[in-house]
Amino acid sequence: MENAPLPNIEARFHAYAEKLSTALGHADRVEPFQAYCTGLLLPVERKSVEPMAAQLAPGQVSAKHQSLHHFVAKASWRDDAVMRAVRDYVLPKMQGQGPILAWIVDDTGFPKKGKHSVGVARQYCGQLGKQDNCQCAVTVSVATPHASLPVAYRLYVPQEWVADRVRRTRAGIPEEVAFQTKPEIALEQLRTLTKTDTPKGVVLADAGYGNDSEFRRGVRHLNLSYVLGIQKSTKVWPPGTEPLPPPEYSGCGRPPKLPRRSLQHTPVSVLKAAQDLPHNAYRTIAWREGTNKILSSRFAAMRVHEGHRYYWRSDRPPEEWLLIEWPEGEPEPTKYWLSNLDAAISREDLVATAKLRWRIERDYQELKQEIGLGHFEGRGWRGFHHHATLCIAAYGFLVAERSSFPPSGPDIRSAFTLPQIPEGWKPRGSADQAGAT
Repeated sequence: MENAPLPNIEARFHAYAEKLSTALGHADRVEPFQAYCTGLLLPVERKSVEPMAAQLAPGQVSAKHQSLHHFVAKASWRDDAVMRAVRDYVLPKMQGQGPILAWIVDDTGFPKKGKHSVGVARQYCGQLGKQDNCQCAVTVSVATPHASLPVAYRLYVPQEWVADRVRRTRAGIPEEVAFQTKPEIALEQLRTLTKTDTPKGVVLADAGYGNDSEFRRGVRHLNLSYVLGIQKSTKVWPPGTEPLPPPEYSGCGRPPKLPRRSLQHTPVSVLKAAQDLPHNAYRTIAWREGTNKILSSRFAAMRVHEGHRYYWRSDRPPEEWLLIEWPEGEPEPTKYWLSNLDAAISREDLVATAKLRWRIERDYQELKQEIGLGHFEGRGWRGFHHHATLCIAAYGFLVAERSSFPPSGPDIRSAFTLPQIPEGWKPRGSADQAGAT
C-alpha cells in the first residue's frame, strides 16, 4: 500500500525528537523540546508560544505556556549542537535520493514593528521587496537534486545595535558578537561547515554576496567551488585582455610588482562584455520543469579574469566563468554569475548549477508559512535563535520523511493529531479579548 508508513509518522517523529534531544544537555528539556517541535508541525495558523500551548495542552494552557516560553527564551541549550544533530540525521536520508550538489547562501527578513526586538532596523526585507523595519538572518542550506535543508542560521546585527551597549545588553546579545557584514557572517558559516564531515557542494549565492570580492576570495581559500551572482557593474578582463605588466625596473629600490594603471587599458563591466558578444554567442537552455512549463532562457558564457582593484594585486586572478542570462525581448542581460567551476563544464551544467539556488526560496517559504519561522514574539537573541533552531529541527523531520516518499506522496503534516482548544479560549491581544477589557 503506497501510504502504509504514514500512520506511524507520530511514532517516528517522537523517535526523531528523542534522538535530537540528546544534544540539549539536560533530561528535563526533552519534553518541552518534543512539545515545541510538535506544535510547529500542527496545522494551525499561528506558531507562537501561547497558541501552541493551547493546542498542545487544552486543559493546562498556562502551565504549558510557561514551560514552552522558558524552554525557548531562557534555557541555555546550544543551538549549534541541535543543528548538528539535525544535520547528522537528515542529510543521510536526503542523500538516499541523490548526492549533495550545493551549499546555498542567502538571508531572509522578518518584518517587525517597534525597535526593541533584537537586531531590528530599517533595512532591505526580501519578504516585502523593499526597505522596511525588519530583522534579517543569514543562512546556509545544503541541497541535493530533490531536497534542501538549512544547516546554519544567524541573526545579522546592524552597526547601530552593536554600538548601543544598553540595547544589546537588554536583548542579551553575547559579548563576543561584533559587527559583521552579511557576507562575513556567511563566510564564517561556510568555514565552520568545512570543518564537519558534510559532503562539499558548490557554493551558490545571489549578488548580495557574490559581488563582494572578499567573499569570493574567501570561498576560494576554503577550496570550494562556487557560482555566485554579481551586479552588471562588476569589472572583468575579457578573453585576450589582461593588466599591463609592471614598469621596467630602474635599478633603484625594490623591483616593481604591481601592474601599470592606464585610462585606456582597464577592465570592462560585465554588462559591456555581454553586449560586445555576437548574437550567436547566446543560446536557449532549459534548466528544470516549472509549475506550468519548462523553464528556459538565453545564456552565454566566457572565460574571464576578475578585474576588481587589479592595480593593487601583484598576482593574476584565476581564470573563471562569466555566465550571462539575456532573455529574449529584454533590452539588456538580466543576470550575471562568476564561477570557478572546471573549464571543461558544459554550459547546460553551468546553468543548471546556477539555477539550483531557487531551492532556498522553497525552504524560506515553507519555514515561514508552514512551520512558523517568523512567528516568534520575543525580543532576545537567545529566543530568536532557539525558535529558529526548533523550526529547522521540525522542518528537518519533514525533509527526512519526504525523502522516503515520491514527490506526489501524502501531506505529512496532516498526519499529526490536532487537539481541541478549550471552548471560548482567546489568545492574549485578540480583538474579542481586548473588547472584554
